Amino acid sequence: MRAVEWVRTDVPRAEFQQDLLYSLGAFMTVCRIQRNGAAGRLLQILEGKKDPGPPPESGVKEKDPAPVAHTEEAAVDVAQLAHDQIVARIEGRFRGHDLARLVDAILTAEGYYTQASPPGRDGGVDILAGRGTLGLDSPRLCVQVKSSSSPADVTVLRALQGSMQTFQAEQGLLVSWGGVTSAVTSEARQSFFTVRIWDAQALVEALYRVYERLPEEIQAELPLKRAWTLVLEEDEE
Repeated sequence: MRAVEWVRTDVPRAEFQQDLLYSLGAFMTVCRIQRNGAAGRLLQILEGKKDPGPPPESGVKEKDPAPVAHTEEAAVDVAQLAHDQIVARIEGRFRGHDLARLVDAILTAEGYYTQASPPGRDGGVDILAGRGTLGLDSPRLCVQVKSSSSPADVTVLRALQGSMQTFQAEQGLLVSWGGVTSAVTSEARQSFFTVRIWDAQALVEALYRVYERLPEEIQAELPLKRAWTLVLEEDEE
């Protein structure tokens, strides 16, 4: 066993550029992540600053999808690498109101009848959704979408709960690309049977579930292909 000090637990994966994610995805239990100025970059991220990217002398471009691994990082979680590339694509193509458009498409594919607010002031709700042909059946859902990379605080959750009362919705969905603060997680537990929270990970997992049923224009903006791989037993590796 090795003692671990968790400096921060609220940094979303989207804060790291792809080359760092590639290195952090190593299968090794303990390893030193050091190439491309990793140590200094991680310190800046821990301080709440933006990942400055690899230094020019490294020869790695900021958007390189999969840099060549060094020996200590040769074993990579390919599934996680692919997931990170999808997250980066969503972050680049679905900014601001477009993220609400993606969430709206996912809910429609899940069988909801939806009404999305136009860009601009949304009155505290981005999407209204309901079941049935006209969306009049239960459960009735209020959705608030935040595309910022910073975690949403309790004011966002409380605003959603207020919108649920205004629109007489039985359930609420808070989609926060940058995740939520620990205070939100704690307070949301009191609303377990009425509110759900999606961070980037949960949103992408929902996307995977319904991808084949999404509109063609969404699939064109986010082209994905399912791939199968063999899972080897330990004695086969």
